[in-house]
Amino acid sequence: MDVLLDTQIILWLLSGDSRLSKQACSIFLEPTNNLYFSMAGYWEIAIKISIGKLELADRWSVIIDRELRNNFIKFLPITQKHCNYLGELPFHHRDPFDRIIIAQAKTEQMTLISADSQLKKYDIEVIW
Repeated sequence: MDVLLDTQIILWLLSGDSRLSKQACSIFLEPTNNLYFSMAGYWEIAIKISIGKLELADRWSVIIDRELRNNFIKFLPITQKHCNYLGELPFHHRDPFDRIIIAQAKTEQMTLISADSQLKKYDIEVIW
């Protein structure tokens, strides 16, 4: 299964946060699943750090890159196809980072792991 991990899920995975559901953990640990992290999520982390909404260790990008690599999580770039589909999405959710992640999950036919219940309003599979 191809699985896209929402930004909050990546942060929880990397910090060992106990809020991860058992189903999300089992999907993460299943070696046959292909795990992806959107560049939109990376962008979101960088912006939130720069405006003081998120605190991570110094050299956070090195740590995230290393942990993604160690856990076989691939980056999913933002493509023109994702942006084109973004224009068709209804506005159930207004957060631009979540909207591009939704567009990526839909166009790439991926399952999305997210704790955001608003994302279930879209025509994608969301697991929490």
